[in-house]
Amino acid sequence: MKGMILFFFSVLLIMNLSIAHVEAMDRQKLVDLIDNDPALEGALLSVSVRSAKTGEVLYEHLANTRLRPASNMKLFTAAAALSVLGEHHRFTTELYMDGKIKWKILDGDLYIKGNGDPTLLGKDIDELVRQLKIQGVRIIKGNLIADDSRYDDERYPIDLPWSDEETYYGAQVSALTVAPDDDYEAGTVVIEVTPGKEINDKGEVTVSPGSDTLMLVNKSTTIEANQKLDLKISREHGTNVIYIDGVIPKNASTHKESIAIWEPTDYVLHLFKQTLKEQGITLLGSIKKGKLPLTAKKLTTHESMPLSELLVPFMKQSNNGHAEILIKEMGYVREEEGTWDKGLNVLEEELKQWNIETEKMVIRDGSGISHVSGIPTHQISGLLYEIQAEPWFSIFLQSLPLVDGGVPLDRGTLNDRLKQTVASRRVRAKTGTLTTVSSLAGYVEPKEGEALVFSIISNQIIDGDKAKDLEDQLVLALLE
Repeated sequence: MKGMILFFFSVLLIMNLSIAHVEAMDRQKLVDLIDNDPALEGALLSVSVRSAKTGEVLYEHLANTRLRPASNMKLFTAAAALSVLGEHHRFTTELYMDGKIKWKILDGDLYIKGNGDPTLLGKDIDELVRQLKIQGVRIIKGNLIADDSRYDDERYPIDLPWSDEETYYGAQVSALTVAPDDDYEAGTVVIEVTPGKEINDKGEVTVSPGSDTLMLVNKSTTIEANQKLDLKISREHGTNVIYIDGVIPKNASTHKESIAIWEPTDYVLHLFKQTLKEQGITLLGSIKKGKLPLTAKKLTTHESMPLSELLVPFMKQSNNGHAEILIKEMGYVREEEGTWDKGLNVLEEELKQWNIETEKMVIRDGSGISHVSGIPTHQISGLLYEIQAEPWFSIFLQSLPLVDGGVPLDRGTLNDRLKQTVASRRVRAKTGTLTTVSSLAGYVEPKEGEALVFSIISNQIIDGDKAKDLEDQLVLALLE
């Protein structure tokens, strides 16, 4: 936090200086980098650089061309969410009963009401059950019912590729979901594989959070030490059957991988049922989905961290699930409908207050995983300039990945890039990556002169690493 405050105030100081340095900016160096980079052969590159003080465009290259932004789409989602929901917005998960408690028996149904929390953990479910136990419940005569109706049942954004649906970044979106750890990849589980005790033994597999609805098919084999680890973890479409195939050397460290589950709401239901049993509460009915009746009485509530804190894992780790939940939440809060259609409508309307020309953009989701969305870099740099006047700007700025982040909360997808001293802690920017796409946009603080706002997108690239090298070189040129 201290580093962020120093950066923010240094930006304000620099923005009051003469624009002489900006006018003397070596535009030719930017041109040479772009014209002479073989990584761009057959590809498209768009660049927009502005003064952070005036918004004046200082350099542009195809800046009005619509390109796929990848995760730079999250810049729009984060800004709109702060504006629509507010920095203090929290997601809740609630327990209700439809019946009465007498002699330690709940004579009725128990409801879990999900309200979109992407940070709910297994330990939070434990605490909800503990609170139920404190109220004296030992037997539930009715059913355990999950209500995820705050959002619709459409689990994937429209353009998610089928090949991504088992990946952690392609997890299903639900108003009732659970994350395995404090990376908050909601709708996923973490699979850990360690070597077996003897050669030819199966690898030992653990799952977090584990549930009896998950079926593991372990085909892994322990092999001689010092050989190559070769494991593939996959999930069968439409099920929670997970396959672990391949080999793991006897001396290998734990192999850890996240994988998306099928139907997050059902998974939470099974975890909750499991936790009830572990804490000595007997469920006599079944588990199912349903809508909370008006007669139900609230028993206890779990609250998420505020949006101001949630933005840190969302933006620094580029969490797709968080982006799509924020889209649906904006739709619910503003239009009383938690859908992508309503949420994206709210997003576009909100962007207009910052002079963003949404009619020149194609927006299909909140995360940028779409290969259909098209955003000009001119609109991205315009957003980054305009929102500096917002009261929540310091929160937005803090959420951006930082070069050479010294403490865990400062690290993110930019941490291993731009290692030159000149860039350390003087660049805050959002990365973006898809197959054939790379993007980078944010703020730079040169040694002299004004702070700058920049946006870079490349499409139809073959080598993503080389595209990122070019982005880094362009940013370094802005810092000089």
